[in-house]
Amino acid sequence: MRVVETVAPGGPEALVVRERPMPVAGAGEVLIRVHAAGLNRADVLQRRGLYPSPPGAPPWPGLEAAGIIAAVGAEVHDRSVGERVCVLLAGGGYAEYCAAPAEQCLPVPGDLSFVEAASLPEAYFTVWSNLYEFAHLKGGERLLVHGGSSGIGVTAIQLATALGAKVLVTAGSEDKCRFCEQLGAEQAINYRTADFVAAVNEITAGKGVDVVLDMVGGSYLARNLAVLAPEGRLVIIATQGGAQAEIDLRTLMMKRLVVTGSALRPRTVEFKGRIRDRLLKDVWPLIGNGRLKPVVDRVFPFSAAAAAHAYLESGAHIGKIVLEVER
Repeated sequence: MRVVETVAPGGPEALVVRERPMPVAGAGEVLIRVHAAGLNRADVLQRRGLYPSPPGAPPWPGLEAAGIIAAVGAEVHDRSVGERVCVLLAGGGYAEYCAAPAEQCLPVPGDLSFVEAASLPEAYFTVWSNLYEFAHLKGGERLLVHGGSSGIGVTAIQLATALGAKVLVTAGSEDKCRFCEQLGAEQAINYRTADFVAAVNEITAGKGVDVVLDMVGGSYLARNLAVLAPEGRLVIIATQGGAQAEIDLRTLMMKRLVVTGSALRPRTVEFKGRIRDRLLKDVWPLIGNGRLKPVVDRVFPFSAAAAAHAYLESGAHIGKIVLEVER
């Protein structure tokens, strides 16, 4: 089979198409004939040599894919050959075939295309686990999402709004801000032209927000704490703005704040399976009936993965970028 892999750590041009042996579905796994694979920032880090695949996962990138089950391994009883699925992966999605734990597979919702379905798993597993498992976001609370026009951002806006929260976001252009508001955000703040702390304080009349979902990290930490209401929760899911920061611990103490973080890739199959079950019960029906919609910015052919990575790194996209396997 063909895969897209990195010859040596580097820029987008480091990605090349090569032939590799087809995987085999082991016990508890399915073999998927991949039709489309979603791109994520973690793929860029892996290409640069900064985020290698965990033990047991293929060395080529790809954290999510959609396609048709081609074979099922032993001990798999809830999946069948020919089923249309999308899947969360520890790696290996940039390939014509991938093997994955059956517990991490979800049916393609409704009449979505494979391209649309491939844009779902990483964002929905991440948003659900962080907002509802860790931050315990409730209906009626206010959420601030940084990077509102990213794949994570557009998912968080739609899901949190559908489940009764009010959502504020930051984004890097007026066009992106308006898109986020059309998607359901209460208000979007252009972080290039406004101080989000001042803006949030004005919008909330000084009350702050209950939860912050942050992918910036170090450079935003103190300001994130400043916009949290008493007993607010900050969840950090990436460190694009640095991995280190200094804060005044008295802020945490006086406001009784919770600061946490998570990385989805290293979590166990059992943990991901529990999140899959919650998504299947509470979220997939909302996608199937159109309440939640995939947001795909651009689709690149599988052989143009380097161009897709360059576009991802440009920051011009709104929503997800997807590779489509040509056959």
